[in-house]
Amino acid sequence: MNTLIDRPSYLEQLIQNKDVDLVKIVTGLRRCGKSSILDLFHQYLVDGGVSENHIIHMNLESLKYRELTDYLSFYDHVSERIMKDERTYLIFDELQMVKHWEKAIESFRLDFDVDIYITGSNAYLLSTEFSTILSGRYIEIKILPLSFKEFLDFYEFDVTVAPEEKFQKYLQIGGMPILREYQFNEARSNQALEGIYSTVVLRDILQRNDSADQNMLQKIVMFLCSNIGSITSPNSIGNVLAYEGDIQKTKGKSVAGKTVEKYISMLRNAFVFYSVGRYDVKGKQLLKTLGKNYIIDMGFRNMLLGYRDGDRGHILENIVFLELLRRDYRVYIGKVGDTEVDFVAEKPDDKMYIQVTESMQTEETRERELRPLRMIPDNYEKIVLSMDRNYIKSYEGIRSLYLIDWLLQ
Repeated sequence: MNTLIDRPSYLEQLIQNKDVDLVKIVTGLRRCGKSSILDLFHQYLVDGGVSENHIIHMNLESLKYRELTDYLSFYDHVSERIMKDERTYLIFDELQMVKHWEKAIESFRLDFDVDIYITGSNAYLLSTEFSTILSGRYIEIKILPLSFKEFLDFYEFDVTVAPEEKFQKYLQIGGMPILREYQFNEARSNQALEGIYSTVVLRDILQRNDSADQNMLQKIVMFLCSNIGSITSPNSIGNVLAYEGDIQKTKGKSVAGKTVEKYISMLRNAFVFYSVGRYDVKGKQLLKTLGKNYIIDMGFRNMLLGYRDGDRGHILENIVFLELLRRDYRVYIGKVGDTEVDFVAEKPDDKMYIQVTESMQTEETRERELRPLRMIPDNYEKIVLSMDRNYIKSYEGIRSLYLIDWLLQ
């Protein structure tokens, strides 16, 4: 086992759910650290006095389990090893390799004294069939690549390196934990990202979707990467691709739109992109049209497009979106009259409105960023995040924060 680097917030979630009668499902993009967190949890169990023969820990992508392709063989193999005298901890990595695995999992729950932990690299793991069998009996723990705060713990920087410089590195290589081994060697890091990206495309998307066309998938990925944080609809993307001859237009535009929607949904299921809906702040309702798409990690976007600093506003917006997810917010794009608020972030007992901008220095930008927030009639917190290190902390009650400080809170 390679040296594990602690990611306390995720480990803590597993510890808090230990021995609770729910299946713990750890989801996230390939290589974002799911297995390491289960390894850390395994170590935590052993340190807490659980003996190794009461822990069954299997990675189903390993060839030693190649016979266990369906739920019956899987059930039989594991059942023989479960201790009958006291609780056994079952830890299964990449369980999507086993057909109808959910039937086996439910049976373990019924037949034995077990506590179950699972990882998977695509959202099909939580598909309807599974949800039906285990409805209400599982909890999902979503793992994301490194936050900026974790990034600073993972890498060693010279004391002379300024926070802005560290942040610039984060924007360029992103937060995939594996890249730490290359210590900022750009060529090697890019190779590693290409490898992960190809695996995700081949294993988690194309293998699961027989009708998918790799070329079309790549075109849509490139389009989404180029238009991060821009409001788009599947139809508008479809029209661009149809215009460029990539999608055959049959009668009208809807076919192109449906095709695009299907591919975006595959990318979402493999945790490559997140789609965010729009919310009418004044009418208090979700709108069906025009959302935005954000990528799971900036490193992939830069690997695919090359690093482009001109688009910094949208890059920062993507970083803030992911940070809000890490902080357990539900996130929407806010529509306020004829303007937009970048993010409406909600928790059961909390709500805030956020604008993200490179700088608030010019009068024109200040007006553009503050106007939507001023139009919101409620008293929840309103914040503008920018890269300005200035002394103005508030504009008529709207807080102004330095983005790096906010990320490190």
